[in-house]
Amino acid sequence: MGLVLFPGDGDMNSPDVSWSYSDFGAFRRWLAQAEGVNLAEMYGFGGERPWNSVSTTLQPFLDHRDDGGPNLTPAQCAAMLPCLEAIVGQEQQGDRDPALGRRFDEARQLIVVMRLCLDKNVQLIFG
Repeated sequence: MGLVLFPGDGDMNSPDVSWSYSDFGAFRRWLAQAEGVNLAEMYGFGGERPWNSVSTTLQPFLDHRDDGGPNLTPAQCAAMLPCLEAIVGQEQQGDRDPALGRRFDEARQLIVVMRLCLDKNVQLIFG
């Protein structure tokens, strides 16, 4: 069982990105760390720190239930894309840790899906 994020365009051939629940957790922790946020300190992730105390455009993605819940709007995707692209741009070529390389690959896949949501003006579905 896992999680799939996909555009709400009704097209079964649209790209998607998927994780096991544990891999999705690791991906979000990695993204949060890249933004200077310790996810374990945050409300909803075992901590008490409120989300309004941090400043990141990735907040709607980071502070989202693993599945279900509100979908992300095209505007939210548009706001998050520059941050995701900047994180991916930090990847170093050469001797890379396979787990870290997987995180960058997942971020690139998420960017593709979010761009499609923006282009088609549809929501990003957590399913």
